[in-house]
Amino acid sequence: QVQLLESGGGLVQAGGSLRLSCAASGSIFSINAMGWYRQAPGKQRELVASITSGGSTNYANYADSVKGRFTISRDNAKNTVYLQMNSLKPEDTAVYYCNARRFRTMSPPADYWGQGTQVTVSS
Repeated sequence: QVQLLESGGGLVQAGGSLRLSCAASGSIFSINAMGWYRQAPGKQRELVASITSGGSTNYANYADSVKGRFTISRDNAKNTVYLQMNSLKPEDTAVYYCNARRFRTMSPPADYWGQGTQVTVSS
C-alpha cells in the first residue's frame, strides 16, 4: 500500500502562485509514476501533470491547459512530488489530488490517491 499526504492548497488571486506538495509513504519502491489530477465542481477528474523516472532522468507530462504555467518535480530523497503553479487563473479552481501509479504486468495499473487539497483562484 502507498499513502499520500498533500499540502499547499489555498486561496489566491488570479496571476498568483501556489506550490502543492505530496509526500508518499508505505510501499514507495513499487511506485512507477506520480502525478496531479484535479476535479472542478460538475466536471470529471482530469490529469494536470505527471512525472516518471527513467534511470537518472525524469519525464514530465502536462495538460495543454497548464503547459508553461505549472511545473511538476520530485525529490526522491524526501519521497515527495511538487506542483508549482504560476499565473493561476480562475479556471484552475478545483480540488487537486495527488496520484501514485504502479504498473502491473497483464493487469491495469494500481492507482493510489491522496485526500485532495482545494485550490481556489479568485478573479
